[in-house]
Amino acid sequence: MPRLGENPNLTRFRRKFGSEDEMGRYVSALYDVLASAIGADKLVLRAGKMNALKLMRSQALPDRICALARLVCEDPTLERVSGRADVRRVLNEIEERLADLIAHKSVEDAIDRRINAKMIERQREYLHDIKLETLREDTGPETPATQKKLEDLERLDARGLAASALQILRPQSLREIVGQETAIQSLLAKISSPYPQHVILYGPPGVGKTTVARLALEVAKARAYAPFPKNAPFVEAGGTTLRWDPRETTNPLLGSVHDPIYQGSRREFSEAGIPEPKLGLVSKAHGGVLFIDEIGEMDPLLQTKLLKVLEDKRVRFESSYYDDSAANVPAYVKKLFADGAPADFILIGATTREPEDIDAAIRSRCAAVYFEPLTQAQIVAIVQAAIKRLGAKAARGVPRLIAAYTVEGRKAVQVVADAYGQALYRSHGPRRAKRADDSVANATKNVTIGEDDVRAVVQSGRLVQHTLVRARSVREIGKTFGLGVVHYLGSIIEIEAVAFLAAQPGKGAMRFNDTAGSMAKDSVFNAAAVLRAVTGIDTANYDLHINVIGGGNIDGPSAGLAIFLSLYSALTKTPLPQDVAITGELSIQGKIRAVGGIVEKLYAARQAGMRAIVLPKENRREVYGALAGIEVLPVTSVEQVFRSLDLHKKSTRRPARARRSTSART
Repeated sequence: MPRLGENPNLTRFRRKFGSEDEMGRYVSALYDVLASAIGADKLVLRAGKMNALKLMRSQALPDRICALARLVCEDPTLERVSGRADVRRVLNEIEERLADLIAHKSVEDAIDRRINAKMIERQREYLHDIKLETLREDTGPETPATQKKLEDLERLDARGLAASALQILRPQSLREIVGQETAIQSLLAKISSPYPQHVILYGPPGVGKTTVARLALEVAKARAYAPFPKNAPFVEAGGTTLRWDPRETTNPLLGSVHDPIYQGSRREFSEAGIPEPKLGLVSKAHGGVLFIDEIGEMDPLLQTKLLKVLEDKRVRFESSYYDDSAANVPAYVKKLFADGAPADFILIGATTREPEDIDAAIRSRCAAVYFEPLTQAQIVAIVQAAIKRLGAKAARGVPRLIAAYTVEGRKAVQVVADAYGQALYRSHGPRRAKRADDSVANATKNVTIGEDDVRAVVQSGRLVQHTLVRARSVREIGKTFGLGVVHYLGSIIEIEAVAFLAAQPGKGAMRFNDTAGSMAKDSVFNAAAVLRAVTGIDTANYDLHINVIGGGNIDGPSAGLAIFLSLYSALTKTPLPQDVAITGELSIQGKIRAVGGIVEKLYAARQAGMRAIVLPKENRREVYGALAGIEVLPVTSVEQVFRSLDLHKKSTRRPARARRSTSART
């Protein structure tokens, strides 16, 4: 068994304890010191562990000293000692151990006091913050200044206009759309189906593409076999206003991620370093229709990104700040980064551009629906319907007068609304004060729109007639009417030519508009070659001047036949009909080739009041019943053009050599 070590300093002990009675009191005092140092409860527990309880209760001093030694040294194997010297050494060792224990206890107490002081201070700060938070919840962040601004906003919300004119005049059903029956049927067939398709609507502005798309979704939602639910959204966006940041910090169309270092992050996310995905319009349109007006104006790279969403039907988010193992990331953020945002929708795009201006990959995944230009009669019908919705009357010539200034249904409705305001202002007088009986019903009662009201709108808006050229049932020398197309709107191209004998034979000059473009100039050279082959006339002996009235760039060869006829007429003095429009590419062999934009050109010819249109025979299949009311003269060669326009008997006889050359080509 181990023994307590010897302590040489026994002299001091003998002086302190001369008898056993004094030693007993000393041992009791040591017990009291130990109990005060570790606590009475811990003393009893330690005695139980050290097998010292029986020894502590013993009347024998050696047993009590042995128990005290076990408690202080925490060694249950210590045995009682015999001999006065051993007892004194053991007591001295106990004294040293108790001194160390009390010193440690004093240090621990000092540290505990400092810890308690810190905890009390922190608790006071916490209680102070709780009180402030409670006060903020009770009083809110409002101040007198912010409260006043709230009251101002509420006053603004309380007042407002009853409705805008365009809201009242906008068609409320597909039956009210004028002139687009074929396009409406085609669109409904594509989206009102168990398997709806993405669609791009092509056509001129102001013919109802946006309105038809919105109303078509309502029709599709009513069909039991269509996949659209009753609450399917119609999300509208403008291709000209869709701007995005290549760093993907801003992308209102597809969605973006607000990293914590960028402005716009939520405070709690920024402080915690959590990136937050923001959903875009494609996700808001999930289960419905995303309509993008002027889709051709979108950034090409954004069109490519949109294509990826159309294929995946989901939007994926990425961020270098995202840590999926972080415990403070909300569940919805983890889900968006893990699975992406849903984006299963039907895309309906509208554009006034040509199909070639749309991304080829998107175009290949979208069906095409073409909206027709509006005729003058259809504009008249739109104007009459708008006047009826306003509850007004109009003079007999008002609808046709408005139709003369626009071929857009939206613009026609705007003119009606402006003319209605002019009529209302005129009927009430500029100086009439408001009276008590001036209700809306009384003020707008018996309003009649006159032609002077329309002219006032035209003058203030600097409007010009859409079709300045009008057909005439006469014949003129050197003048023809060609046809062009700009953004699905046909137009009349006036072409005139004059011919003079050159000052010196063989040194004639040819003059043509510099702004017309290289393709139009090529058409002039082709026309000169065919002219010589047909008539035998050498254009080098003449000074020729061909002019496109109004100027402009003729982007295409379709004016070739019209240019040829104007030159032919000027050189041969053959009058040309002024109620026939002409289109077609002229080859140097005298053949008439197919051209584009036939439908739009036919509308332009009808708008100008033309009796007939000469077009390539290859384009004849593009003319259908809806364009009835104008005679179509399909041709394949200049010989057929002469016969169609009755020009042979008025032409100059060709030399024999030129005649043989022509027969060889034709």
